[in-house]
Amino acid sequence: MYNNIVIDKIQKRGTKVIYDFMEVTPKLNRKKVIIAIIIASVIVMAIGGAIFYWRLSKQPNHAVEENDNIALEQNNTENKKQKHVASVNFSPVFSEQAKARLANIYHSEEKTVYLTFDDGPSKTVTPLILDLLKRENIKASFFVLGSRVELNPNIVKREYEEGHFIANHGYSHIYSNIYSNVEAVLGEYNKTQQAIQNALGIEYNGHLFRFPGGSTGGKYHNTKNEAKGVLQANQIGYIDWNALSSDAAGAKTKEALLENVKETVGQKKTVVILMHDAGDKILTYEVLPEVIAYLREQGYVFKNFYDIMD
Repeated sequence: MYNNIVIDKIQKRGTKVIYDFMEVTPKLNRKKVIIAIIIASVIVMAIGGAIFYWRLSKQPNHAVEENDNIALEQNNTENKKQKHVASVNFSPVFSEQAKARLANIYHSEEKTVYLTFDDGPSKTVTPLILDLLKRENIKASFFVLGSRVELNPNIVKREYEEGHFIANHGYSHIYSNIYSNVEAVLGEYNKTQQAIQNALGIEYNGHLFRFPGGSTGGKYHNTKNEAKGVLQANQIGYIDWNALSSDAAGAKTKEALLENVKETVGQKKTVVILMHDAGDKILTYEVLPEVIAYLREQGYVFKNFYDIMD
């Protein structure tokens, strides 16, 4: 458009000059004058075109800038994603520092609480809990079952992408299977670990196991004790809990769940709370806002196992 305006102006000026000279110039000289004017017009048009393209080259190319900005934004997003993955994509080695932090988890200097959820993920309860945790800006730890990871890989991926710790709770949760022998415990851990990696699409290893039913007592106490040594030899730690809502042990109302939390938290400095996000644990989700509010009132800081295992 700019080029056409320049050319039109030049053409109009050239035409006017020709008519003026035609009026005042003798007929014998008109031919020479016309030729000279045509040559001059061509030169002027060439100069105008050169100026136009020079000015155009100095203007910012918004299309190029926009594409560059899009590419830069994509690179930044990818870099952020890679940094996030790097921060939680653990070494195959369970570090001595992480072992020490795990062993001393209950000796924190500040009031600390770890919200932990077992037996998920489920389609009905886990997304609700994740929505709530996002609103409350709290990062929790999910001890997942391999069989349910395979059913709900996208939910596990969401847990990971939203900054929650993914830990291992075995594959089947069938005691007669997982505790049939020591090798079966490690086998269920490894099978679940593979399911987690398949869901996340990375070589993720949290190095953390929770024994179904707890790490001590019961019919399979001896097998559990033997399994601890095998887990340790395979760079795997384990953690139980020291507070719970009893959402899987008979509590049937929100009031009962909340009261169990308050009673078992007591005056503890560091609290690892056991809850569940299986499909039938809707009460756990419904009471969770009150649990969080209570813990905040008591001065607890919320953490997850990245603070221990990273």
